[in-house]
Amino acid sequence: MTILAPEAETHILVFPFPAQGHMIPLLDLTRKLAVHGLTITILVTPKNLSFLHPLLSTHPSIETLVFPFPAHPLIPSGVENNKDLPAECTPVLIRALGGLYDPLLHWFISHPSPPVAIISDMFLGWTQNLASQLNIRRIVFSPSGAMALSIIYSLWRDMPRRNQNEVVSFSRIPNCPNYPWRQISPIYRSYIENDTNWEFIKDSFRANLVSWGLVVNSFTELEEIYLDYFKKELGSDHVWAVGPLLPPHHDSISRQSERGGPSSVPVHDVMAWLDTCEDHRVVYVCFGSQTWLTKDQIEELALSLEMSKVNFIWCVKEHINGKYSVIPSGFEDRVAGRGLVIRGWVPQVLILSHPAVGAFLTHCGWNSVLEGLVAAVPMLAWPMGADQFVNARLLVDELQVAVRVCEGAKTVPNSDELARVIMESVSENRVEREQAKKLRRVAMDTIKDRGRSMKDFDGLVKNLFRLKVEAQ
Repeated sequence: MTILAPEAETHILVFPFPAQGHMIPLLDLTRKLAVHGLTITILVTPKNLSFLHPLLSTHPSIETLVFPFPAHPLIPSGVENNKDLPAECTPVLIRALGGLYDPLLHWFISHPSPPVAIISDMFLGWTQNLASQLNIRRIVFSPSGAMALSIIYSLWRDMPRRNQNEVVSFSRIPNCPNYPWRQISPIYRSYIENDTNWEFIKDSFRANLVSWGLVVNSFTELEEIYLDYFKKELGSDHVWAVGPLLPPHHDSISRQSERGGPSSVPVHDVMAWLDTCEDHRVVYVCFGSQTWLTKDQIEELALSLEMSKVNFIWCVKEHINGKYSVIPSGFEDRVAGRGLVIRGWVPQVLILSHPAVGAFLTHCGWNSVLEGLVAAVPMLAWPMGADQFVNARLLVDELQVAVRVCEGAKTVPNSDELARVIMESVSENRVEREQAKKLRRVAMDTIKDRGRSMKDFDGLVKNLFRLKVEAQ
């Protein structure tokens, strides 16, 4: 590793959680911090180093700290990223990364000019204990929105139990509806009291509540009531809404396509195909990097796309075993010319921003939500788990930029009904499309020089520089 010179300026350690939905926005934030003159070291394990290449190629001053991935009996050798594990293994990955505490402590102690703060993902709450031991500041980074994060914090603070009504209420959170138990965070629902590993995870989430600051990939105009709630609950104004975090607008198409990993298809081919389509007539279908559809779900979705007769791009995460399946045989031949099936990672921001795209069938992951809003594309909501049910409620009930088409990771949609909704989603004069256009304008204004997100970002930077002065 490269050691920074003693005369280095304000030094910050950035520690992302190794999942694409978590890494992408934190690396976007890191890019902005580097532009503003902060000295940055990013901690990753070897198999995740490649995700940093687009950032490091444009900001070579950023240092990397590469630690071996801590071995864990439930994680196969060579696997270091959430995308290569079933969703139910996320707690295992959280626990495994706790094994970096001692190596990281030693690195700090031996460094001639160590960081004055740690910015780490909300799944890495144990870094708060490390920061306390080192007498430095820790800032939580949330890739989830403020509404979803407020529920996550409330769950681990209050520890509600499953009750006869199967409903969990959040009375302390303003304007927050009740949620059925099945829609609560699967990590929380899996918690086992007095189990050593689960107590570590519980303590890690609770450590977020006492961290020095919180950075949220959202914007005030979207979630002001929940951001204000955080300031009140945490007893601090160190809550910064800096979103939507996006790739730099001046980046080339090839560089934007590498955001989150190399594209599985030639980007120019996808853009050229979209160029042949009418405006607002293509449905983009993608359920993120972590979701595998079951055989029945894939077959019904394929049938609905075929029956709808619409143009579409379907990003598929395939996994061949007894539970998950591939695209039905002959499907791609039958939809040739009007549909593209792409296997693997795709440049989602570029696809959504193309004028041909008129609707987005999504699992409602927060990155996808923000990218859809910025592109002014109305959404078809199919939440599967994690924070997605909360996000879907925000999109459908509060913002009115989406319609529900299905709910649940195991639910199989009705192909006739889904085909009808898909067909209607690209019709003209949709209320959701007009609402999406309004929100896009708000989102773009907030990240301009005098926008509220830029003001929050400037406040974050000023506070980070102030830490260097306090440490001297």
